[in-house]
Amino acid sequence: MKREFSAGGVVVRRLRGRWWLAAIRPGGKPEGTWALPKGLVSPGDSPEETALREVAEETGIEGRLDGKLGDVKYVYTWEGERIFKIVSFFLVRYRRGRIGDIPPEHAHEVAEARWLPLEEAPRLLAYKGERDMAAEALSRL
Repeated sequence: MKREFSAGGVVVRRLRGRWWLAAIRPGGKPEGTWALPKGLVSPGDSPEETALREVAEETGIEGRLDGKLGDVKYVYTWEGERIFKIVSFFLVRYRRGRIGDIPPEHAHEVAEARWLPLEEAPRLLAYKGERDMAAEALSRL
């Protein structure tokens, strides 16, 4: 079985006494389908570098790493081939940038980016593994 390795970030920001999480609606997904920014680890890149790059490309936000949250593992099928995927997620603290200010070359990947209340993210995110990562981030803060 083919293997794929990706990395992503749970980007958090404290604003008006509340923690917020940067979420995206991937291109082609229906309204309300919220996910975390993530992407394939490129040859020569570390998962940490990939997480920060994907956060910037998919949300427009620059952040700093604050530790690994965990891995999400699953199997999916692409063009008839089963693929085992591992996605490493990192806690990323907001540094600067405006959510949704996505570079034009990546705009096709993301329909929408917005801040969601972190305490609601385990309910609002579409994928179980990502909900677990948001819950882990909340427990660490």
